[in-house]
Amino acid sequence: MHASCCGLTTPGSRLVLSSGFDLRLESLGFASSWQLSIICSIDEPWSGCFAPTDPESLRSISFSSQLHSVSFRSFEQKLQVQPFRMSTVVRAESNSDKIPIDTSLNPRVNSVKLSKTMAITDKATALAQAGVPVIRLAAGEPDFDTPVVIAEAGINAVREGHTRYTPNAGTLELRTAICHKLKEENALTYTPDQILASNGAKQSILQAVLAVCSTGDEVIIPAPYWVSYPEMARLADAMPVILPTLISNNFLLDPKLLASKLSDKSRLLILCSPSNPTGSVYPKKLLEEIADIVSKHPRLLVLSDEIYEHIIYAPATHTSFASLPGMWERTFTVNGFSKAFAMTGWRLGYLAGPKHFVAACGKLQSQSTSGACSISQKAGVAALGLGYAGGDAVATMVKAFQERRDFLVKSFKELEGVKMSEPQGAFYLFLDFSFYYGTEAKGFGVIKDSESLCQYLLDQAQVALVPGDAFGDDNCIRISYAAALSSLQAAMERIKMALVLLRSPVPA
Repeated sequence: MHASCCGLTTPGSRLVLSSGFDLRLESLGFASSWQLSIICSIDEPWSGCFAPTDPESLRSISFSSQLHSVSFRSFEQKLQVQPFRMSTVVRAESNSDKIPIDTSLNPRVNSVKLSKTMAITDKATALAQAGVPVIRLAAGEPDFDTPVVIAEAGINAVREGHTRYTPNAGTLELRTAICHKLKEENALTYTPDQILASNGAKQSILQAVLAVCSTGDEVIIPAPYWVSYPEMARLADAMPVILPTLISNNFLLDPKLLASKLSDKSRLLILCSPSNPTGSVYPKKLLEEIADIVSKHPRLLVLSDEIYEHIIYAPATHTSFASLPGMWERTFTVNGFSKAFAMTGWRLGYLAGPKHFVAACGKLQSQSTSGACSISQKAGVAALGLGYAGGDAVATMVKAFQERRDFLVKSFKELEGVKMSEPQGAFYLFLDFSFYYGTEAKGFGVIKDSESLCQYLLDQAQVALVPGDAFGDDNCIRISYAAALSSLQAAMERIKMALVLLRSPVPA
C-alpha cells in the first residue's frame, strides 16, 4: 500500500500506518476534537496489496471523535486482494478551544492618522516600480545628490572607523558646529549642552511635544500645517487647536485670531517658516506681533520649525523666532540637514533650546533611538563647514528651485479657476483647485474634494500630488517642485490635459 498524509498540524499528535491497513491516530497527552478525512484513490497496478470491493464507496470517509487511539482494522473486511496501488490522504483538523488574544492598541495610537504624504509617495513608488510612468511630485525630497564634500565626509567616516555609538546628544564636534552656525546665521547663542542631535528633525519635533505637553494641554497649529504636527500632539494626549489662515493673506497667521484662541490650556505654539506646505515666509514684523501675544501667557512655549531656512527667495528673509526679545527662554528651535543639503536619507536633525527642556528631550531619546548615526554626524559637520547658509552648493540648488517655482507659478496662472499664493521659500506650491469640485470625468465620477482630485490626476495624468485635506485645507492640493524642471514641464502638460476632460455634471 502507498499512503500519504497531509494537514495533520495539531501539536502533540502523530499518524501511525501499519501493515494490513492498520491506521491509528494517536493523541499525545491531551484530549481534542478531531475532524479526520480519509481519501482513497486508485493508482497503477501493484501486487500484494488490498483493494476495496467498491473503491468509490471508500474514496472519502469522514468522522469526528474524541479519541486517544482510533483503529481502522475493520476496513479489512471490506477489502480483497487486487493488483493495484492505493493512495491514502489523511487530514486532521483540531477544533480545540483557544484562548483569544487581546489585539487592542493604545488609544493614542488609534487616534493617530497615517501620514498621507508617505502613503501617496509609497503608492506612486509602487506604480513606478510596476512600470507605470508616474511623475512623483508628492514627497518633499530634493532630486539633487548630496554635495560631494558632504558625501566624502561620510565615506571617510566609515574608512576611519567612526562607526560606533556616539553620545546620546550627539558628538561634541557636531554640537559645537551647530552652536557656531546658530550664532553666525541666526543671532542665537547656545552651548553644546543646549543642543540635541536626533535622527531627523521629525524626531526632534516629536520629542519636544512629548517633553512639554500633557493630557488636557492644547497645541496651537496654524493651518495649512505639516501633516505630522496634529498627530504628534495626539501622541502626547494633547489637543491640537487648528487656526485657519487665508490664501489671500499668504497663509500667514492672524495675530488677532491667535490672541482670541489662547487660554490657560495653551501649552505649545508651532510655527513653520518657510512653510511646508505653503512656502510662506513670516516677515519679522509679524513674528514680533506674535511674540508680543505669546509673552502674555506664561505657560505658552513655541516650537519654531526652521528646516527650510536656507531655501528662501529674495526679497524674503528668514528670522529665527528665538532671536526676538523674550523668546529665547521659551522657544525650541528645530532644524536639520535633509532639505537644504539634500541629505534626506542621512536622517540628521537637531533641536536647540534652554537646557532644562533639551535635557528632557534627551531623556526621551536615550530610551528610544539613542544617538544619531555616527557617520551622518560626520557628514553634518562637513555640511556646516560649507560656509554661510551652505555656501555655493546650497545656493546652486536654491537657484534651481526658484527657476522651477517661477515656471509652475506662470503655468498655473494660465489655468482657469486656480488660485495661489506665490511661495517665498521651501519647494512647494499650495494651490486652490476648488473651482473644479463638482465636475466629473467619464469613467471616473465626480470630483468631490482634494483627495478625489488627486486620485483623478494620478489615474488620468499619472501625476502624484498630495490632497490639501492632509494639511488642513481641503480646497487645495500640494505640489512639490523638488524635481527636475523637465519632469515639472511634463507634469504640467499632463495636468492641463486631464483638467480639460472635466465637465460640469449634466442635470438629470
